[in-house]
Amino acid sequence: MIVVEHLRKSYQGRVVLRDVSFRAGRDTVTCLDAPSGGGKTTLFRILLGLEPPDGGKITIPQHCRWSVVFQEDRLLLGRDARYNLRFVLGKAYDERAAAALLDAFGLSDAIEKPVRDYSGGMRRRLALARALLTPSDALILDEPFTGTDTRIRERCLDAVRRYRAGRVTLLATHTRSDADALNARIVTL
Repeated sequence: MIVVEHLRKSYQGRVVLRDVSFRAGRDTVTCLDAPSGGGKTTLFRILLGLEPPDGGKITIPQHCRWSVVFQEDRLLLGRDARYNLRFVLGKAYDERAAAALLDAFGLSDAIEKPVRDYSGGMRRRLALARALLTPSDALILDEPFTGTDTRIRERCLDAVRRYRAGRVTLLATHTRSDADALNARIVTL
């Protein structure tokens, strides 16, 4: 369980997070609801230890392993999909599981192409596949379905449903139907 209590964060006097409190448990999806610039990514960065909060308390289980889809895809553009997955997964890389997920995401025809030749939506799907395949205790999905059409979005949602089992899952999306499809608990910032 991840517990956030009275979290606060400001930048140069501009309040981004004000008195944010919630609990996120395993086997549930917690969706952060806020307009663009409303603090979702900032909250994720604080949880990951990439930024300090101005106040409040965060309780995260000791030795929590995170897997993340950042707003930026953070892929190795000169390498292919398999290399990108192997680079992050190391010994946890499973060729069959990777091939099945990439196929489900409509990437099997481009699996050997350098990622720099992928469209934005294709890169996003590869970043999501990498996060879902990475062994972790907690999963952060920051706008993971950006650039996907309806058919591929459904496949991505289905994969999140299957792969999130046993993990704390935090989602940021501007599409309420994504939260509904994942039966997410909504936390308004």
